[in-house]
Amino acid sequence: MRKMGIGVQLFTLRNETASDFPGTLRHVAELGYEGVEFAGYGGLSAEQMKDLLQETGLKAIGSHVGMQSLRENLQSEIDYLNTIGGKYLICPHIAEEERQTPEDWKRIFDFFEEVGQEARRNGLTFAYHNHAFEFDIQVAGEFAFDAMYANTSPDSVQVEMDVCWVKFAGQDPLAYIPKYAGRLPLLHLKDFNRDQEKIDEINQMIAKQLGHNKFRYEMVTLELGQGEVPLVNVIAAASDAGVEWLIVEQDMCLTNPPLQSIANSMNWVKQNYLQLV
Repeated sequence: MRKMGIGVQLFTLRNETASDFPGTLRHVAELGYEGVEFAGYGGLSAEQMKDLLQETGLKAIGSHVGMQSLRENLQSEIDYLNTIGGKYLICPHIAEEERQTPEDWKRIFDFFEEVGQEARRNGLTFAYHNHAFEFDIQVAGEFAFDAMYANTSPDSVQVEMDVCWVKFAGQDPLAYIPKYAGRLPLLHLKDFNRDQEKIDEINQMIAKQLGHNKFRYEMVTLELGQGEVPLVNVIAAASDAGVEWLIVEQDMCLTNPPLQSIANSMNWVKQNYLQLV
């Protein structure tokens, strides 16, 4: 099995970075993570972030950048990533109102091709991070997930596969990983179960925080090795497929504080992967 980089998606630590971005990254480095994938920069300038990464020894894997910013601030996002030494510019999500029909998806594919070309001209690689909704609609006879990569070039659009969402959508991540071998540099390691009591608890908490119930979770995300995803086999398949980074993510940490959860997940990675390579 190949040695792949181990990173963490900082959305997992959104509350911690909001209160102390530098201290959180220092803690992440102390836990043994090699890289971070950003979901915002906490108001730090690119130079400040570059200095922080150099101090901690963490690598900037890349950044999740929303559709609006890709449309309105693409060059600024590219410049920031280039300053901090990041490689991947990643779209993390597509709003529901933008993806109602196959025609909507085709427009998205065209837009992603353009973004990817611009990213490449500036020395970066564009990728897309999936959820489950890409498997809810057919575009030209195949899932939107597959249609995206059939209708864009590998040079312009690479795959960041979230195996948790693939599994939740009823698909087999062990079939999907080799399907995109050579086009799959980034893979989100995430685990989940379908404990309805916990799901209801999460949604009640979110509704209380937001003042409405329009946003609803459908799963309980867990520390690695505690749920449904066959992670040991996923890692082996990722190694065979040429994945560069395994990125730990946990959307909601219910059992432990997020920093403890990513510590526990890193321990699982050490025991089930790093000690074997």
